[in-house]
Amino acid sequence: MAHKFFEDKIPHNGYTYDEYCQMTQNQIENTNPGNLSKKETERLKIIKLNQHRSCRIEKSYEVADGVKEEINKIDEPLVWMVITENWCGDSAQCLPYIAGIASLNNNLDFRIILRDSHPEIIDFYLTNGTRSIPKLVVFDAEGNEKFSWGPRPKEAQKLFNQWRAEGTNKPELYEKLHLWYAKDKGKNIENEILQLVKSVNMEVF
Repeated sequence: MAHKFFEDKIPHNGYTYDEYCQMTQNQIENTNPGNLSKKETERLKIIKLNQHRSCRIEKSYEVADGVKEEINKIDEPLVWMVITENWCGDSAQCLPYIAGIASLNNNLDFRIILRDSHPEIIDFYLTNGTRSIPKLVVFDAEGNEKFSWGPRPKEAQKLFNQWRAEGTNKPELYEKLHLWYAKDKGKNIENEILQLVKSVNMEVF
């Protein structure tokens, strides 16, 4: 059954990846630091850092041949909806890879929904009761959910949980997480999405 928010066309009111990147750039350029609180200043700093991380990935990322092959098998219209925010560090590390994969096939309508503007959507996709992002959800043309992914690769989540259980403080924890992303170069994201896409493609045959 199609979700109510899909019937209301909310995913189609989302941003394309280029629009989302431009929105972030506009936010950075048009924000006067002198008008910000300490908390807002810190968030702007994080958004700038995230933009740098994403741009670095965009410049170097080439989708693996096996992923290209599987993505190109998709012959039905699908909506790839990502729920996120530009202050999210995991999103900065994951979103460019997901967008790059989706861009390979014109049947895939890639849309970005801002979590804080649509709590009614993210609440369908809680992670252990939390509104963790990014969250990728894929629908067919009738609004039936095909698969979901997120908020981070399984290996990264396992390490994150381990470091937290060991008492790693928050700044060090996230530093270690970003180092993991830098070394992994999107391989775990590719592999996990590849398996999900394969499962959908198998339904067709």
